[in-house]
Amino acid sequence: MALFDPKAKAIAQLQRSTEEKTASINRYFDEIGRLYYGQFRDTAADVSKDINSRCDAITALLTDIEGNKLKILFEKGLKLCSNCKKENPLEHAFCSACGAKFPEGSDKQVELPTTPPAVPAAVPVQVHNQVPAEAAVQVSAEAVTVPVQEASVEAAPVITALAEEKPATDAPAEKTADPEIKE
Repeated sequence: MALFDPKAKAIAQLQRSTEEKTASINRYFDEIGRLYYGQFRDTAADVSKDINSRCDAITALLTDIEGNKLKILFEKGLKLCSNCKKENPLEHAFCSACGAKFPEGSDKQVELPTTPPAVPAAVPVQVHNQVPAEAAVQVSAEAVTVPVQEASVEAAPVITALAEEKPATDAPAEKTADPEIKE
């Protein structure tokens, strides 16, 4: 029965823990926003330590969540390839997607992440009410996008003619010297 399945119970506990940690992360983000806004309003206030401590707590919670995800996979009889992040059955010695070798004993225990997930490191926060002139934004040509405008009704015959590779005027078509091309 599913009600008394110890694996299902363990998975449910891990999922609840993950949800609680996610809610805590959201609260920390809200607090960071309030602190940041408070520093914006009062430039004399220094909240960088408070913000950095919350960022550290978020990083720790994200690491715990990643660990919970790995534990859930293990309870389901799966493990995650550290190379390509593909799920594989526990009994596999090599990844079915990329061929990477799993460490010895990876089918017996969960390998918890030793480093936090890819989250930028906490940096001191500096808030200024005005952007200095030397901090002007530079835009490269690759980053510029040009909005596409719809063609006007007068341009429609020209666009259609170009799409069909026919001349836009009523001039007669030139004959080609290639005998394979027939009109």
